[in-house]
Amino acid sequence: MKVGRRLINYALFYKKIIIAALFMLTISVVTDLAGPFIAKNIIDQHILGIESVWYETAAKGDKAVSYNGTFYKREKYFTKGEEKGEKVRILQVGIKFVFIEDDLEFDGKRNLKDSKLFISKGKKQAEYPAKIIKGPELLAFYQPEIPGIFKLLALYFGLLVVSAVFQYGEHFFLKKSANRIIQKMREDVFHHIQRLPVRYFDKLPAGKVVARITNDTEAIRELYVTVLAAFFTSAIYITGIYSALFILNAKLAAICLLLLPILYIWILIYRKYASRYNRVIRSRNSEINAMVNESIQGMNIIQAFNREQETMKDFENLNHGHFTYQNKLLNLNALTGHNLVGILRNLVFVAFIWYFGGQALSPESVISLGMLYAFVDYVNRLFQPVQGIVNQLANLETALVAGERVFKLMDEPGENVSPERISRIKGNVTFENVSFGYKDGEYVLKNIQFEAKPGETVALVGHTGSGKSSIMNLLFRYYDCQKGQILIDGKDIECIPRQTIRQHMGIVLQDPYLFTGTISSNVSLNDPSITSEKVEKALRDVGAEKVFKNLENGFDEPVIEKGSTLSSGQRQLISFARALAFNPAILILDEATSSIDTETEALIQEAMDVLKKGRTTFIIAHRLSTIRNADQILVLDRGTIVERGTHDELMAFKGKYYQMYELQVGSTDMAG
Repeated sequence: MKVGRRLINYALFYKKIIIAALFMLTISVVTDLAGPFIAKNIIDQHILGIESVWYETAAKGDKAVSYNGTFYKREKYFTKGEEKGEKVRILQVGIKFVFIEDDLEFDGKRNLKDSKLFISKGKKQAEYPAKIIKGPELLAFYQPEIPGIFKLLALYFGLLVVSAVFQYGEHFFLKKSANRIIQKMREDVFHHIQRLPVRYFDKLPAGKVVARITNDTEAIRELYVTVLAAFFTSAIYITGIYSALFILNAKLAAICLLLLPILYIWILIYRKYASRYNRVIRSRNSEINAMVNESIQGMNIIQAFNREQETMKDFENLNHGHFTYQNKLLNLNALTGHNLVGILRNLVFVAFIWYFGGQALSPESVISLGMLYAFVDYVNRLFQPVQGIVNQLANLETALVAGERVFKLMDEPGENVSPERISRIKGNVTFENVSFGYKDGEYVLKNIQFEAKPGETVALVGHTGSGKSSIMNLLFRYYDCQKGQILIDGKDIECIPRQTIRQHMGIVLQDPYLFTGTISSNVSLNDPSITSEKVEKALRDVGAEKVFKNLENGFDEPVIEKGSTLSSGQRQLISFARALAFNPAILILDEATSSIDTETEALIQEAMDVLKKGRTTFIIAHRLSTIRNADQILVLDRGTIVERGTHDELMAFKGKYYQMYELQVGSTDMAG
């Protein structure tokens, strides 16, 4: 499905709000565009209406005007059946107004000389006796128009208020719908990320994922708030303005229609180049986020090894690439956006001047001043929405590219989250001829076969890269094996939903991860089923009470991101308590004691002797002294099990395990 269509589908979730906003927008535009029509009416019917036909009248009403002892009234103010007297005219000649006691045969070029008005139209000429109307007398003739002018002005300002109110409502509802849409989109993206397999994050840096959830969705929000608002507003304004232009003058309005295909062609050309630049810009932005994220996490290493300058150079290269394409897009916008609108405006005004200058102002075809004003006003207004569309093309392309990146992430195949729950498992684990590789054809585990019975402790040892952690990754179903099968209580784990089986498993990693919160919240992970009593019991069982007793807030001590203010041993104790609070049937300790001091390790070893009862425990250990009591020790080398047995059996065998143990014990003795 195309990006545009998917963005529209998200908008349809809140179509009622958007329809309400568009309805308000339509009312706002209609009331706003009524202004020039009202102004035309004021000019033609009232300000210039003095030049219409007048009649003598005997009535002394509010619409009648006294001049030289006689009352006169405009033709439009006579009621049906009211008697009319002699016809007279009031005409403007230059800056003067004259009174003529007669009607005009024709109208044309006017000249006043010696109390006589001369009118010429082509070869025709006419002469009329005329009296110049002085200031107070002229104001008297305008007096009947003042109430009408005030009514139209009141209507005009009333419509402006209505337009402002509905414009506020339109902005409010459009932004409200945009915020709702982005809220839903971010929730969908974040929800989908949690369904993605771990192997996906092996290929994509965290900074790039963060950029798609935050920066790219924010760019999409601008689409709904600014771009669509501008496009909807412009479309309705353009429709309304063209309707008004056709009402005023169909011929010139038809000429103005040429703007639309020109604008459409320009949009196609602009998008061709802008989309290319925006893709690079968004990609560079993600790379910058990824590098910043990586640099912050590794700042202690960067500073320890004096790599600040080199890191800065790498950042500058990325930033320069981002800057280069931003400039290209800026040049594209600057060279075409305002220039295009300026050229179109000039072309329309050339046509406008040609038409009115060549025809409309000729004596043969007089155009009213009110119509002239209205037409100029509408033509000026026409370019505001055109400018609005052109100005938002850059944001449109940015949003579409950002949407493409977000939807690409959402299209990654995820894993179904199953709500299925099963009763507590016994913990019988069997690997049957399991082979696995992170890359196709490159196996890191080959024909692994062993059985861990309920309540047993199985230790995995071997040099780095031998496959110890890969076995645990398969057991926890972060990955699935390519060959063989893994059974829990005799059932293939690939037939059990991941969430269902993980409910009965706990894991402690070599480098424990703590979240922002407190010690207690990091143990319970805010699971409502883990009460504070369970949290405290788990912490006591692993000996954490002795370690944290001196903290001011005890187990409610604040923990910042990754627990950087706590020691490695303290973080590991919290991680142990976290795993045990969930009471797993299978417990996995992935080199969990490697970063703990001897005193803390002794505390954990004491607790583990009690906690291992009733649980199948897997231990990956570099310190071989910590696994002497394991029921089964598996020695791995290059992805295969080369030795297996208890500590005493393997020491008696005097193979690889014996060599590793002697090397460690000998190093310890020498160090001592």
